Amino acid sequence: MANSETRDNYRATIGIECHVQLKTKTKLFSGADNDAREAAPNTLVNHIDFGLPGALPVLNEEAVRLACRAAFALGSEPQKFSKFDRKHYFYPDLPMGYQITQFDEPIILGGKVDIIVGGQTRTIGITRAHIEADAGKSTHPAGKDYSLVDLNRAGTPLLEIVSEPDMHTAEEAKLYARELWLRMKYAGVSYANLYYGNMRFDVNVSVSKTDQLGTRTETKNLNSFRSVEKSVEYEIGRQIDVLESGELITQETRGWDDASQKTFSQRTKEEAHDYRYMPDPDVPPVVLSQAYIDEIKATMPAQLDEYRHVMEQIGIDAKTAGDIIAVPDTAMTVKRIYEAAGAAHAKRVAFWLLQPQTSDGDEEQAAKEAESVQEDNLDNQLIKLSQMVQTNKLSSTAAKEVLVDVQKTGDDPEKVAQQKNLLQVSDAGAITKIVTQVLAENEKAASDVRNGEMKAIGFLVGQVMKASKGAANPALATELIKKELGI
Repeated sequence: MANSETRDNYRATIGIECHVQLKTKTKLFSGADNDAREAAPNTLVNHIDFGLPGALPVLNEEAVRLACRAAFALGSEPQKFSKFDRKHYFYPDLPMGYQITQFDEPIILGGKVDIIVGGQTRTIGITRAHIEADAGKSTHPAGKDYSLVDLNRAGTPLLEIVSEPDMHTAEEAKLYARELWLRMKYAGVSYANLYYGNMRFDVNVSVSKTDQLGTRTETKNLNSFRSVEKSVEYEIGRQIDVLESGELITQETRGWDDASQKTFSQRTKEEAHDYRYMPDPDVPPVVLSQAYIDEIKATMPAQLDEYRHVMEQIGIDAKTAGDIIAVPDTAMTVKRIYEAAGAAHAKRVAFWLLQPQTSDGDEEQAAKEAESVQEDNLDNQLIKLSQMVQTNKLSSTAAKEVLVDVQKTGDDPEKVAQQKNLLQVSDAGAITKIVTQVLAENEKAASDVRNGEMKAIGFLVGQVMKASKGAANPALATELIKKELGI
């Protein structure tokens, strides 16, 4: 790869096409089930998906509604008129010999996505977004001389979001992909599970020493933010090496090998005229009224900027806020508690519910726990649990233990704490007896505290907590130790 000095002479330009699976119950033009996650191959198909002669597609209205929601999430509005076209190409996983998509009049035109890079806001423009039917999936068994085709995915409704070529670094590409992922989740457009391919990224990269764009390559079907970042890094370096050796960049489609962290050539890249686009005669144009558009806008859920503002009001740093926002159900719970009980309780609950993100988009386990809180309407119990900590009825450690039971059963937190014998004792008389005993058994530590070595007081408080089996209020125990020692 070229050295850093050579790389600095080139400017990279990056655009991303993102395919978002819309979370409809059925496919875009057929009544087949749209959830193919655990289904056996070729079990969620019908005559339309097979492309049988005479099969007529019928547009899924819910797909249109979700695309309209995506428009608002992208800072745009749905077009009142859009139409469907046929994009012709011949692959084994495309039975009809064409894909039904939107070419010159898509449902979304324009929009923008803001990202924060090095503390500065960068705006990435959205060129367009269009609805289309997905193709099937070809698999190539290792060591075999044949390929297999699974049409479960054929006809899945997609929204393809096309960015402007406004990105210039691998970091910007990664941040844009993640922001797009979050926006689609919060708008309720897609399940956005990257593992199952609910969102896939095609990354276009070119390099040039001038303001004129270089020849681009497209690396397809990336399904993690890390692969977006690493493929861009590799492709920039590869293209610079090719140009520095005196050769030309081939406009082509490339794949990504995660094991070797390299892109590889797949086929030469087609131009629009190669697809022989034509209006689809079987699917009528989509005509939306202003009243329909206004109704969707009025029912849009809270979006990312609102949640970020809430986290800021609560006093949560940007990194932690990002981890919370990555699990929408957790962020929604925190927002509701902030509105119902204030910042202190919302912040405490946010850290209780915060789940570590193990990989890009792999938040499923965290989401399940957070969803159980929302589904069982446990907001009031969470607030009460936080109040118990605030009033020293329960230690922070004990509260986390109570939280597990409250999430599973929905029981009252005070009842759970009583059953587990976790309620803190704030009876000064009862704790004084324990303090007296601890001081008598730990004369050296007591003497050290009298002589000004206040670190030893932590040891004594620990002994009080041990003697009380964790039930003593540690703040009160500290106060009583000082009183008994005359300091």
